[in-house]
Amino acid sequence: MNNSLRSNLPWGNSLRSSSLWNGSLWLAWRQQRVLVGVGAVVLVVVGAVAAYSRAGILGDLRSGLFDHCDPGPLSCAGSGTGLPLLLDIEPLRYLGVLNLALPILIGVFWGAPLLGRDRELGTHRTVLVQGVSRGQWFTSRFALAAVSTVVLSGLLAGVFAWWWRPAADHSYGLFWYENTALGGSGPRVVAAALFGLAAGTLLGLLARRVLAAMSLTLLVTGGMTLLLEWAHRTRLLVPPRTYISAGSAPKESMADKWSVGHYGLITASGRRDDVLTCPYPSGAELRRCMAEGGYVSRFYEANPAGDYWAFQWTDTAVLGGLALLLTAATALLLRRRV
Repeated sequence: MNNSLRSNLPWGNSLRSSSLWNGSLWLAWRQQRVLVGVGAVVLVVVGAVAAYSRAGILGDLRSGLFDHCDPGPLSCAGSGTGLPLLLDIEPLRYLGVLNLALPILIGVFWGAPLLGRDRELGTHRTVLVQGVSRGQWFTSRFALAAVSTVVLSGLLAGVFAWWWRPAADHSYGLFWYENTALGGSGPRVVAAALFGLAAGTLLGLLARRVLAAMSLTLLVTGGMTLLLEWAHRTRLLVPPRTYISAGSAPKESMADKWSVGHYGLITASGRRDDVLTCPYPSGAELRRCMAEGGYVSRFYEANPAGDYWAFQWTDTAVLGGLALLLTAATALLLRRRV
């Protein structure tokens, strides 16, 4: 059956469209298979290291060495040596760093060349004259990269959570508010990776030179990562809670809360002064100072452990929303830039 007769059949256009889509997806796979393979190798290596290291952590915990340690931030010392007892969690921290850097790595090495390489070499014209639309050219490449990014980042975040669980929120382990745990785990890892991919793809389309796009992507994704870390430290998006104790009574235990570092005293009128106004931890000196200053209670500000998910979903909303906006901007600009 010749091409002209096939095109006149009712299913002729759908067959041709399906063939173009299959060809576009095949080409996208050919261009990205090395990166997919690298991601698979990273997952295998990380999984093997995690399994080995987690087994060591569980063995240490079952040995009874940490049984006398109280939960909370205070360090636990060995009964014989007096030295702090710590689990070997350095490899876990390295995975947290990798997850934090994931949007930068994906944006620079996957997103920026995704459209930028074809634009720089002009090979996209060859694809488009074969009957592939701009939408197909973009969608086939971006969809494969996005699915791979979700799988890679989701599995890395899952491995971190599984590895971290035995050592979570103990003085000898890793607290939820440390940057490698807060920024390197949970759904925000997936949203951040998609943001990196979307930012790199858009900059690759705009810059027309892959190296320039990679440099710009490094600045944008690195800057966004640092900005969110700053927002965490300043509690810009998730405000802390205030914990008050009446009079000179002992303050509520900090336990696994994330302190802002803001401690103080409250007068009967509600005025709050810095803790250095009465720099005494307890006892008669503290009571006398509070009485002289008219202070009726003490306070401190901190985020409880439950705010881990508030930070996670806030970051996910910000990064996921930006990823959607950047992807939509790329799709719209394709009409003018290609």
